[in-house]
Amino acid sequence: MPSTHNRYSFKALSHSPKYINLRDRLLHSEKLIQAGKTPFNVISNDVQKHGLVTLRHYPALEGYPTIHRVPVVIIAPLAVNMLIYDLFEKRSLVQFLLLQGFSVYMLDWGKPTREHARYNFEEYVLNFMPKLLAQVRAHSGENQLSLHSWSMSGVFALLYAAAAKDDNIKNLIVLGSPIDAYRSGAIGAQYKRANKAMTWVEKRTGFHPRTLPAGLLHTTGWSNALGFKLLDMKGTLKGHLSMLRQLDNRAAVESHATHGAFLDHMVDYPGGINRDMMIKVWLENGLVDGQFKIGGKMVYLRDIHASLLAGGGRSDSMVTVNSVRPLVDLVGTKDTTFVTLPGGHVSMIASEAAAKEFWPVMAEWLAKRSH
Repeated sequence: MPSTHNRYSFKALSHSPKYINLRDRLLHSEKLIQAGKTPFNVISNDVQKHGLVTLRHYPALEGYPTIHRVPVVIIAPLAVNMLIYDLFEKRSLVQFLLLQGFSVYMLDWGKPTREHARYNFEEYVLNFMPKLLAQVRAHSGENQLSLHSWSMSGVFALLYAAAAKDDNIKNLIVLGSPIDAYRSGAIGAQYKRANKAMTWVEKRTGFHPRTLPAGLLHTTGWSNALGFKLLDMKGTLKGHLSMLRQLDNRAAVESHATHGAFLDHMVDYPGGINRDMMIKVWLENGLVDGQFKIGGKMVYLRDIHASLLAGGGRSDSMVTVNSVRPLVDLVGTKDTTFVTLPGGHVSMIASEAAAKEFWPVMAEWLAKRSH
């Protein structure tokens, strides 16, 4: 029979902040998550037609009216969930833009399944984007738009602007997108070597990964999440250890759970997207010359005349600063700005350092070009 002392010790432990926080983190993480608090309206939902795509509008916050004429459209990359743009009250990109007086929309690509394995650049860039941007224009009453893009969505934004020759894309923000893939550090060097090897194999056998069925190239959300974590194993382990050392700090545990809500719940990459991104952009370095074949025709980045703000993360080992930088010399506009951001591939978007250092710079840049 348990002693009275042991019963009281367990009772005391079960009421301690460390026990409560650890229990909630393991069993009730939804109570800790701070992300996704900014209200939005769904103004277009193509579930019946496409099965996944949604257009969001974030209404102006009380006391902060829209003062800039040109709406900002956030184009999310695939695989990520939308929480990355609304992580914390003081680290929410959508809320920050609203506080600065911008009208904010977001293209939410939803959660692809194997049913969507064939979806590729052509589907997203030439089919979805024109329709969704037309709906933004109809809803906002403005023809001119600013596009905010990051990672893969930067490729989407560039290819759309080049293919559509849309002069009403007034401003274009492209962050962490591989333009010269081979200049992306160790990863870029590996892709360059792999491409040489695949070229050798293709010449001798006729086989190349680009010929594989899209279904075989489809990757699940859990595997994408694992891949992101493996790219920064040190950072992943550091985050877990930091949380364990601060179990008595509710805010630290909430922060860990909130980041987990993003990193642990990524979504699938359609096989067609993997073929275009991993093989054409990365393996074959398809954007390095400022041209790319999509929808059966060649499009040219020189046909982009929007003002451009491009940047790379200073500690991004996936898409290095040197990989992004060539973009400013490939577009047709003379109004180009290149910046380096604090953080790596993910933290450049939602870290405290990015919010303090880069977001104000971005807002000022946009404000000057949104009248």
